Amino acid sequence: MVAPILMHIEGTIATLTFNRPERRNAITFDMWNLLQRLLVDLQDNVQVRVIVFRGAGQEAFAAGADISEFGTHRNNAAKAALYNTAFDAAMDMAEAVGKPTLCLITGACVGGGCEFATACDIRIAADNARFGVPIARLGLPVGFREMRRMVRLIGHAKTMELLLTADIIHAAEALRIGLVNHVVPLDTIDTFTYTMAQKIADLAPVVHRVHKEILHIVLENPTLQALTPAQRALAVLPFDTEDFQEGWQAFLDKRTPHFHGR
Repeated sequence: MVAPILMHIEGTIATLTFNRPERRNAITFDMWNLLQRLLVDLQDNVQVRVIVFRGAGQEAFAAGADISEFGTHRNNAAKAALYNTAFDAAMDMAEAVGKPTLCLITGACVGGGCEFATACDIRIAADNARFGVPIARLGLPVGFREMRRMVRLIGHAKTMELLLTADIIHAAEALRIGLVNHVVPLDTIDTFTYTMAQKIADLAPVVHRVHKEILHIVLENPTLQALTPAQRALAVLPFDTEDFQEGWQAFLDKRTPHFHGR
């Protein structure tokens, strides 16, 4: 049986691939649970420094949740609540994992696929990519967490326009409104994405993790009032690492630093 999510680790970069091209990589209930487990494993894998998400083939990153399951998993409020627990857990883990995350997006990135992409750090789209959250056509709402991520990324006006119109936008418009970081030709997206992933992986892993934690704190508490001692310590934590000693010494020695994540 072919796995619905493939995991491949090469060097310091892990790739998770939504692997249902015959269904445009639509994500099932079991896949949300599997995705969370895989991310927990990658969180604990000291070899991995960067995670890349992509879809099998070039027709879709992920065409949202698999609608064929709605009759089983989302046909009433009680079942929808259970489904949302798995959905939120996977999205929250993608957002919280202490390693940089990149989405390599080709073709359709809609519904739950688009919402998942907003939980990641960097989104790189091919010029054939299309985006939207057209769930008003299905009669179901976006959740609180997904709404918050979209508003933070593209603002409340564009978020509401996408949700209220159920429009699908092309990559150039997604770039204009800040939904993606880059748009590149389809035939160069692999090289572009993995070159960036390697560039990130070669830098200090502890600092990447700290930057992600600080960003989440700033977004949740923009006034920075009542920070905990542990939160305040984040800004100086890297100074006690071997990587900091390696970084500044390499700068003085005019050589490339070699970071070990400790």
